[in-house]
Formats: sequence, structure tokens, C-alpha cells
Amino acid sequence: MQSSSLRRFFVFTLWLVLPTASIGSAVEGVRLWSEAGNTRVVVDLAARTDYRVFPLRDPDRLVIDFPDVDLAVAPGDLGLAAGAVRAVRVARRDGNDVRVVLDLVAAARPRTTFAGPVDGRGERLVIDLSGGVETVAATQGARNREVIVAIDPGHGGRDPGAVGPSKTLEKTVVLAIGRELAKRVDAAPGMRALLIRNDDTLIDHSERMERARAKGADLFVSIHADGFHDMRARGSSVYALSLTGATSEAARRLADAHNSGPLVGGVTLADKEEDLQWLLMTLSQNATISASVKAGQAVLRELATVGRVHNSRVQQANFVVLRSPDVPSILVETAFISNPGEERKLRDRGHQQKLAAAVLRGIQRYFTDNPPPGTYFAEVSSGAQQPVKHVVVRGDTLSDVAARYNVRLTALRQANALRGDTVRIGQVLTIPSP
Repeated sequence: MQSSSLRRFFVFTLWLVLPTASIGSAVEGVRLWSEAGNTRVVVDLAARTDYRVFPLRDPDRLVIDFPDVDLAVAPGDLGLAAGAVRAVRVARRDGNDVRVVLDLVAAARPRTTFAGPVDGRGERLVIDLSGGVETVAATQGARNREVIVAIDPGHGGRDPGAVGPSKTLEKTVVLAIGRELAKRVDAAPGMRALLIRNDDTLIDHSERMERARAKGADLFVSIHADGFHDMRARGSSVYALSLTGATSEAARRLADAHNSGPLVGGVTLADKEEDLQWLLMTLSQNATISASVKAGQAVLRELATVGRVHNSRVQQANFVVLRSPDVPSILVETAFISNPGEERKLRDRGHQQKLAAAVLRGIQRYFTDNPPPGTYFAEVSSGAQQPVKHVVVRGDTLSDVAARYNVRLTALRQANALRGDTVRIGQVLTIPSP
């Protein structure tokens, strides 16, 4: 086996729990540089705090989680790249935690240490990377890109959405579900989440869709919780854009020269005859609606494993947030918040996780059946992708491994011919495809 193959199969998990309390700490910034084949990442902290480091594969990433800390920098891509690191992203997750993600050029082994305050800065967590730096030039641009899933929790700010019998706000529960889904998408192989709303902010419907288009999203998922005057109504639903909505959006875009820019694929409308503009826009939106229905049906099938579905088929409606001409878009009504029983479930953290897991499985099924060219899913579809392996380390359980790779526990047992859930340190597990 070549050294690059060994590097691909190398899986590790590192827990570091320090006795210092994390109260009052904050992630204040990230610095990055590379010299003589070595890459160093420094996370500036207000005070020493607990942290967890673990890798993700396909594509290779290194994740550093800080529990119960503040975030003193703007979330998102920090615009950093050097040596073994292609990009650095920072995000708030699970309410009080901060996640730093290093997108790697190739798998690399981290060595972490606290370096102490210097030059007026607080504590510094230093991460030195080795094991993949020498392959930077050879692999740059050779790796398949991640599919981008735009996740849009509905409502926000002064718009609470539907209100349950116990005064539960739709905007609150869908934000929790959206954050959980984003976390799971980021942990899944070959995928990256774009969280459109990550706080209690109201964003215009058309702006939500345009943000997804600007970032090159492959799928747009709007998360909602239905409300109805009859409290007996219950179950999940999934919507795609209607033909009426597509027609009105096409007319709006073609009437606005500034908004009728390139569609996905690089087709520009501005220099085309009016009839040809209309034809190209219509063809694009019809194809997008067809893809949206496929994605919606995959998600709906998985939601049916969690609870009742209100409609067994994808519905179509004229939602503004779904009017992208070139990004497949679905709106998921997770449940009826107006139903007292479903309202209680929507508030439950465990049920939120089940809903997010179901939506993720549907998304993975959609991309598996309809793999965008040049992505991890296309590689898997072609049969070129090597099976993912996980080496069991101290503290691992089978359910933990299943959750980490977003696969079903039963599928993980079957892939490894396990009769129970017992695993041993050093055991190599084959991870089944999503």
C-alpha cells in the first residue's frame, strides 16, 4: 500500500480535558502560517479551556471543539490558507460551543499544546500539523469538492412564525433543528453546511435564496414548523416550488437586468434575445423543480421513519424562498407546532436530533442518486472511492462511531458482521456508505 493510501486510512481521535474551568473564556481569533514544510495554527483564547480535536475525512478536515465559550470573531470562513490548510472556518454550535474547522489539503496528524499568554494576548492553543504537508502541491485541486447544503431556519427576529398552544415559537425550534442539521452535514463525508440564519435575525425571503446561490449551494433546505387552526392536524410535509411560482420568478428576473445574471453552468442571459432568454430561464427552472421534487421525496421518506407524515407526496407551492432558478430547493415542515403533542416533541432535544438525522439521510440519498459531477458522491457512484475505515480508540462506542459518520447503527453492525455493540480498542471498522 502506498504511503498516500496509508495516510487516507489513518483515523484518530484525541480528547484533551484540562482541569481549568472554561467559564469566561472565548475564542478571540485564529492565526496560521507555514514554513519549511511545517504548518502551525494558533487559536487565541481569553483563558485556558477544555477542547476536543478529531479528524473528518473525504474531504480531510480537522475539527477543534471548545465547549461553553464565547466567540469574539465573526463566524464563517476566516480567509486563511497556508501549507497543509486550505481554509479555516469558525462557527457557533449547540448554543454555547464554538467549532473551528481546518479544511486540509491532505490528511495530517495534529500535535496540540497550550503556549501561554504572550504580547498582550491571552492563552494560545497551538496546533502543529504533520503527515500531509509534503503532498500539498500534488493534491491541490485534485480532490473532489464538497457539496454545499444551504440550511435556512425560517422566520426570526420580529417574525416568530407559528406559535404553539404552550407559546412555543416556530422561529426558536427551527433554529435549533437547523443548527443540529448543519452540525450533522458538516460531519458527513463530502458535504458542507451553509447556515443561512444562525441567530434570532429576520432575513428577507429572497435574500435567503440569493445567499445560497452566491455560495454555490447544491441544495437549499428551508426548515419550518407548520401551524393550523385545527389542533388535531399533525405530521411532516415537504414542499417544492410550483410552476406558477417559477413562472412569476422567471418574469421578475428577466425584467431586472441586474438579477438575470449567469445561471449555474455559466449561461448568461443578458446578451440573448428575449425569446431565448425566456426559454433558457424556463428550462433551468423546470430542471430545478424536477430536482427539488426528487430531493423532497428522499427527505420525506426518511421523515416517515421518525413520525407521521401529513402528506405522502411532495407538495408544490409558490414560496418565495424556493424561487431559485438553478438551486434545487425544498421547504420542510417538520411538524405541526399547533398540535400540543407535536409541540412538545419539537421542544425536545432528542426529537430535534431525530428530525435532523432524518433530513440528513434524505439529503444523502438524493446526492447518492443524483451525484453532482466532480464531488465525493460522484466518486462513490463511479466505484473509485475507497471504503472508509475507523480505528476504535479508548472511549469509542459503536453508537458514537455511527453518529460521527452519520450512518445507521444497524448498517454499521451489518458492514462489520457484528452481533452486538461491543467493540475493542484497535479494532478496524468499515464505515458503510451513507
